[in-house]
Amino acid sequence: MPEFISPQLATLQEQPPHGDDWLHELKFDGYRLICHLKNGGVRFWTRNQNDWTPKFQRLAKAIKDFPADSAILDGEVVAVDEKGRASFQKLQQALKAGDAGLVFHIFDLIYLDGFNLQRTPLVERKRRLAQLFESISEKSPLRYSDHIEGNGSEFFKQACKHDIEGIVSKLADSFYESTRSRSWVKVKCIKRQEFVIAGYTISDKGFPGFGALVLAVYDQGTLVYAGRAGTGFTIKQRLELQKKLDQIVQPKSPIPVLPKDPGLKKVVWVKPKLVGEVAFTEWTEEGYVRHPSFQGLREDKKAKDVVREEPQ
Repeated sequence: MPEFISPQLATLQEQPPHGDDWLHELKFDGYRLICHLKNGGVRFWTRNQNDWTPKFQRLAKAIKDFPADSAILDGEVVAVDEKGRASFQKLQQALKAGDAGLVFHIFDLIYLDGFNLQRTPLVERKRRLAQLFESISEKSPLRYSDHIEGNGSEFFKQACKHDIEGIVSKLADSFYESTRSRSWVKVKCIKRQEFVIAGYTISDKGFPGFGALVLAVYDQGTLVYAGRAGTGFTIKQRLELQKKLDQIVQPKSPIPVLPKDPGLKKVVWVKPKLVGEVAFTEWTEEGYVRHPSFQGLREDKKAKDVVREEPQ
């Protein structure tokens, strides 16, 4: 049994692929985790191989009832809002009080009882995964992530209609590749991605903590300015984030080239260590985000990996 298998990542596209040889799943708004079950022991790994098992004790207990002696499962931990939709903000709130109420949507089976399934077609991996779920109680926090075959455009329209983040489309006969591949593609209903937090402005409206976060992305190893996010925070979130920012303040901007923006005259710069997820309407011609809204910190992703996501 491998110690760790890096997760397969999806390539961003503007439209879903056509054809009956594609499987289409909902795109979840949570934390991507690789779960290992071996001889009754459970481990949850992030994509960067950080051990997050202590954060998910309730889910780990549920995995022990999974009908296998050893398995590697790929899925996403999510929290749902009042309308039943996955909410990243709800997820962060839930984690502060343990993992009660969280569910683990499992969409792939990479290893099972002595057999590495990476070279097994996706449709067969999911068929076997669905069979295993037949013995799992509906009250369990484990969920089988189902799919439809073909009809990707209509599936995408329905997902957007119900305010889902988007869909992930996968070639039915594809193998599991530990890289970002074109056999898995994602299409988003709204624009949303990670940004490096490069600093913050001082609030001129009497808000506690900062006014807005200075956002950036890496371009060929260099940080590039991407705009400012001043909405999406509760007062409690502002204060908690301010404490983290105060610990990494530095005198100089980590962004080598800054635009001539009056809003950047009073900025407190920080070391580019924190990563935040931000929803926005579009990219401007200058390369800045329009109408950004902060969703939460991404502790599962490295700042150096954050680049501007471009549809392929």
